Amino acid sequence: IRDEGFVAIRCPNRACPAQASAKLQHFASRTAMDIEGLGSKLVDRLLDLGFLTDLASIFRLGERAEELIELDRMGEASISKLLKAIEESKASPLNRFIFALGIRFVGERTAQDLAREFRTLEALRHAHYEALLKVPDIGPRTASEIEEWFEEAENQNLIDALLAAGVAPVEAEQPI
Repeated sequence: IRDEGFVAIRCPNRACPAQASAKLQHFASRTAMDIEGLGSKLVDRLLDLGFLTDLASIFRLGERAEELIELDRMGEASISKLLKAIEESKASPLNRFIFALGIRFVGERTAQDLAREFRTLEALRHAHYEALLKVPDIGPRTASEIEEWFEEAENQNLIDALLAAGVAPVEAEQPI
């Protein structure tokens, strides 16, 4: 679909395999959760095999270590490095976690602003439109997208699953 006022066309189908792959790749990327070794080819391969289904499934890959080692071109050392990188990413800074979620209109800078302003994931999860608008450089469209994203049950469940998997974003420092 093409949103009014935008040039880009986007796919609204959340079940689309290409969207699932793109979300996982973005989440694992260097500027997001920085999970070294979980690149596009491996993401696509693990999606095809059913090892990855959503963002939280990344943190369950350790349960499938034996199966992963059996895969072509996957040795014990590379699996060990991947699982270590996944484990280390659980304590990523809050701004990187926010960016990794892939909220529409929330880039790296906006994620930093949100982390600095709200300091905790819990505070951001419950932030209302008016509070979001008070964050410097966040306008009505972005505030609306953020509020709507956190209100969706599917996204609330995703965050709960990530937290249950041991992801614990490091709180931001006190705002200046």
